[in-house]
Amino acid sequence: MKNQRMLSIDSKESPSGALYRYLSGAVGPRPIAFASTLDVEGRPNLAPFSFFNVFSANPPILVFSPVRRGKDGSLKHTLLNLKTVKECVINIVDYKMVQQMSLSSTDYAEGVNEFEKSGLSMQPSDLVKPFRVAESPVQFECKVNEIIELGQEGGAGNLVVCEVIKTHIKEEILDEEGYIDQVKIDQVARMGGNWYTRAKDGMFEVPKPIATLGIGVDAIPKEIRQSVILTGNDLGKLGNVEELPSLEESKLYVSEDDLFTEIIAAKETEAIHKQAQLLLDKGKVIEAWKLLLANY
Repeated sequence: MKNQRMLSIDSKESPSGALYRYLSGAVGPRPIAFASTLDVEGRPNLAPFSFFNVFSANPPILVFSPVRRGKDGSLKHTLLNLKTVKECVINIVDYKMVQQMSLSSTDYAEGVNEFEKSGLSMQPSDLVKPFRVAESPVQFECKVNEIIELGQEGGAGNLVVCEVIKTHIKEEILDEEGYIDQVKIDQVARMGGNWYTRAKDGMFEVPKPIATLGIGVDAIPKEIRQSVILTGNDLGKLGNVEELPSLEESKLYVSEDDLFTEIIAAKETEAIHKQAQLLLDKGKVIEAWKLLLANY
């Protein structure tokens, strides 16, 4: 075998940000813990974590790790909540909700309800206080047995050891024997950078909503949110913009396309939404917004 060039890294000499990129790029695909918590005032919080897995069946134990923020070592809202209200719901993420899940990872201010920002539905739990994500195919109600702090600097993990006390599974994802069908559940998993993988369909990319604060699905006009055409993933993409194009920009964009001009003039809402969906599929989020806004 020919000698292969290797990049060798001493962990003590590498910045934590660089180590994170190497670790998250090499260790994957990783399942996603979509964790729902409450603060002491009863305000909901929802956030995804890909440092996550199942570690025991008897007792049923799940562990996920909210990492300290790299820029200042501060704790994330999820972890602060769990230190006071020692309960959570870990929701499994399927492909239909991946864009909304990603939007919820935006670093919104304390007290902001990510259920509302992502457009996902709060469903009351049976045994714990935090809400379940109604759209999730599997929801684990958990009590927190222990939180193990791994360090005090930016990038340090915090192992949240959760005991599952009740599980909810949508019957539509079960096979003939009553167990979870791995095709029907259609899970997604995290990889490095902006990359995810769809268990039954391979890799895809979701831009991170970290550098900016998306307006959120709750800021999308009601007529668009309630579209019979646009999916939750479509709404997640629309909600991940920091600001909307102006009406003037929107009308100019539409005027340059005969099809767009025709469907806008005819007020054909479903046709408009179908064309906007095609733009979203191509990653043209601002253009999709221009088409949608020109309808007002």
